[in-house]
Amino acid sequence: MIDKTSGAAVDAMLAQIRQYEAKAKTPATPDQIARPLAKIPFPKVVQDAVRNVNATQMASKEMAAAYERGEEIPLTDVVLAMQKSSLAFEATLQIRNKVLKAYEDIMNMPV
Repeated sequence: MIDKTSGAAVDAMLAQIRQYEAKAKTPATPDQIARPLAKIPFPKVVQDAVRNVNATQMASKEMAAAYERGEEIPLTDVVLAMQKSSLAFEATLQIRNKVLKAYEDIMNMPV
């Protein structure tokens, strides 16, 4: 059964889809096409990524410690923060492994 509120939600979603469709159909300007990409050094990218993962882990530890002290923090927020930090660490570890494997493959190539 469809009630009036869900019909309004459907209409709003259709309007939003139509806006996206109209935006996608407009041609891109030459500025948007030929825009140069910012050149960021690779070591800086890696350093920022590791710092972000570290910040996520530190925030997770602090939230868990605050929960253990009895502060008013929902358990779901603590678990979610811990999962985010774990996932960020695992992703970083997998990327590191892939980079090392690629480096080893390049070094073992015959000249």
